[in-house]
Order: sequence, then structure tokens, then C-alpha cells
Amino acid sequence: MTSNSILGVFAKSPLKPLEKHIRMVAKCSQELIPFFDAVIAKDWDKAEKIRASISKQEQKADGIKRQIRLELPGGLFLPVDRADLLELLTQQDRIANKAKDIAGRVVGREMDIPEILQNEFSQYLNRSIDAIEKAAEVINELDDLLETGFRGREVEFVHKLVHQLDEIEDDTDDLQVTIRRNLRAIEDTLNPVNVMFLYQIIEWVGDLADLAERVGARLELMLAKK
Repeated sequence: MTSNSILGVFAKSPLKPLEKHIRMVAKCSQELIPFFDAVIAKDWDKAEKIRASISKQEQKADGIKRQIRLELPGGLFLPVDRADLLELLTQQDRIANKAKDIAGRVVGREMDIPEILQNEFSQYLNRSIDAIEKAAEVINELDDLLETGFRGREVEFVHKLVHQLDEIEDDTDDLQVTIRRNLRAIEDTLNPVNVMFLYQIIEWVGDLADLAERVGARLELMLAKK
């Protein structure tokens, strides 16, 4: 088989849709920033509109996910293991699902972020979104990895990106410890049910970074098999 023929087979690989999927996931998650700006401002009409937009982006990501699962080739020339790609897709999908769940829960209860926690919560949220954007950057290297046969400097570059992703996730862990500690210090002054849900939202925002890190970890595992 000629080089052009091989490239023709690879052109139908799931790598491009996988990159498209993570970009949609990142777009969905990034909307949490203006969403929480509206929540802090108690602009619930705006928050609801952004929640609906997040849900729409998540649905689009679901559509891409279904397309990949239905069209994922099982033939000889699939550049990476099919099961690994499906697991990578699952981890990406969970990010969008979590973003939708966060927005839905906050709007559903019209949850308030206590003023004393607002600045550190915004920092925490932004750092979690940084993790997702870094995960998208990692996945967008798949084409270059394919061109280099998953070898050489491109692999080293991807490992560097994954290391940066790990560092961002570590930052979110530290920020979560701080915000939980500060919430505990004032929880006696708040409605107990609201406190319970606020702890949940704090955990879910951290889950965004954890899931992003898993995307990087899955890709590294794929590289280790090459």
C-alpha cells in the first residue's frame, strides 16, 4: 500500500472527531465562568439563559460522541487501540456532563455564593477551567502524534503538556482545601441545607479538573502502548 493510500485510511480515523469533541466540551465548560458571574450578581434570568446554553453545548458534544461510537472503525489501520479511544471519549464526555449538572443544580436551587467566598470561588473555578483547556490542548496534538508515528519530540511535547495539566489539577486541589475550610468557618451562619449543596458544588467544580487530568492520563497510557 502506498503512503498516500495509508494516509487516506487514516483520514477516516476518529482523531479529528475526538478533537472536535474536546473543543465542544471546553466551550461548554467555559460558560460556567459567566454563569457564576450572573449567580454572584443574583441575575437569575441571565444565569438561566447561560444554563440553557451550557445544556445545548453538552447536547452537541453528545451528538459528536454518538457519531464517534457509531463510526469508529475496527479495522487494521486504526492508528490507536479502539478501546483506549472509547475510554478517552468517555472521560471527555464526563466533563461536559459535570458542567451541565453544576449549572442545573445551582439554578434549580438559586444557590447563593457567600460574599466572603466569592473571590476564592472564582479563582477555584477559573483554575478548573484552565485544566479543561489544557486537556483540550493535549488532545489537539493527536494529529501531530499520528504524523510522527507517536514517536520523537512530539511525544515529549505531549508529556510536557500532561505534566502542566497535572500541576493545574494540583492547584485546584489546594484551592478546594482552602475554600472548604473557609466555608466550614462560616457554615453555622448559613442555612444548613444550602451549606450541604454548596459543599457539593465545590466538589463538582473540583471534579472538572479531576476529569480533565484523567483525559491527559488516558492519552499518556495510549502513548505508553506505542
